[in-house]
Amino acid sequence: MMQRLLQDYPTLLLVLTLIIYILSVSLYQRSNKHVLLLPVVTGIALVIAALLVFDIDYNIYFDSVKVLHFLLGTATVALAVPLRNNFHLILEHARPLTLSLIAMAVITPALAVVSAWLFGADKAVLLSLAPKSISTPFAIGVAEEIGAYPPLVAAIVIVTGTVVAVIASTVFKVFAIHNPIAQGFSMGLVGHGIATATAFEMSIKTGAFSALAMGLMGLSTSTLLPYFVAWFF
Repeated sequence: MMQRLLQDYPTLLLVLTLIIYILSVSLYQRSNKHVLLLPVVTGIALVIAALLVFDIDYNIYFDSVKVLHFLLGTATVALAVPLRNNFHLILEHARPLTLSLIAMAVITPALAVVSAWLFGADKAVLLSLAPKSISTPFAIGVAEEIGAYPPLVAAIVIVTGTVVAVIASTVFKVFAIHNPIAQGFSMGLVGHGIATATAFEMSIKTGAFSALAMGLMGLSTSTLLPYFVAWFF
């Protein structure tokens, strides 16, 4: 009965998604913000479980929550506020930030592709790995441009961001990285939006530089990657 109700009234899937989000956030807070219980991790797991239990086709679910995709775009605009507040620091550190961006824009996709190639992955999988460190909207657009698998690209992007969000604090402690600018920019370069959300929990400054890196990485990769793919493949 519940399955038919959700299919006949797809708006209920939107409500279900919001309920899952609230539960995920509550669980995260009650666990004292344990990194393995990030809302993006538990939220995705609970949504998948719900779709399987109620036997809901993913395409139906996707159409039902399109408004969330729209709101995600509008929420991204809000990142301009912390960037504006830290603009003087961006100008002050422009050179090292630019060099870091250039290095990671080359190293990140190259390392992923070469590693998969050594293990015998086919061309489509290699191409799907290339945009792994840019946010999903950028990555999907790049995937369609270079001939990769968009669903696989989206999954890889989510996994990459989640891993970065989970291990970032530990890595910073191990290597004694305490500068919020370095922390934030490195998280945004590799872990895009998911890591940026975690960076904002660390501090506003850390989140601001993660947002900056996320935007610049997405712009540079989506612009240059198709040319590199045409060159090498």
